[in-house]
Amino acid sequence: MKRADGRSYDELRPVKITPGFAEFAEGSVLIECGHTKVLCCASVEERTPPHVPLGEGWVTAEYSMLPRANRERSRRDVSKLKLSPRSAEIQRLVGRSLRAAVDMEKLGERTVTIDCDVLQGDGGTRTASVTGGYLALALACRKLVEEGVLAQSPLRGFVAGVSAGIVDDVPLLDLCYSEDSHAMVDLNCIMNDRGELIELQGTGEGRAFTVAEQQDLVRLCSKGVGELIALQKKILEQN
Repeated sequence: MKRADGRSYDELRPVKITPGFAEFAEGSVLIECGHTKVLCCASVEERTPPHVPLGEGWVTAEYSMLPRANRERSRRDVSKLKLSPRSAEIQRLVGRSLRAAVDMEKLGERTVTIDCDVLQGDGGTRTASVTGGYLALALACRKLVEEGVLAQSPLRGFVAGVSAGIVDDVPLLDLCYSEDSHAMVDLNCIMNDRGELIELQGTGEGRAFTVAEQQDLVRLCSKGVGELIALQKKILEQN
């Protein structure tokens, strides 16, 4: 199957990550995956929500799409006086994924909020938010260590995400919108640098799929996540 952008079935879209994109955030990156662009900013507060045990910290996320992130203008959530169900579901995913990488006791009694704002969407915004959100979090934690707020980084590994799907009965890695919009099966995969799964979201959009097909998609995602984590490490080494 020939893909619209000429990629191989197991090839990521071009990924560009710009660290320090926002001046005032403790950590920030602009992540671009093909035509998808997400600004991820980490903010640190010296307090935690009531449900967090004493002596521990918290990591959470918020997600939104700008009105012209898509091909037609969408209304801002604030104009509807409530968060859209899709935004709520995605920000919970991002928060869960990033918490999996943090030792909350080492973070201490503080909250890190990762704001993920989609500037342009062309598929894979939730996985780009996880991948970029991790880097924003890592840069914020580094700053806390450099300023003497933390004795050591609370991070215990890397986390990244990517999508895969079955289009015209062919498994493909990292779907763009034109592929995702008519995929038979869509799967989002979040993994750590040990190759372990953190979250798996798979849906039969056009048909049901087998366990063997799911495993094929997870293997594709594992390859893509490995490449994304290698890029995360490179960014942190250079900045």
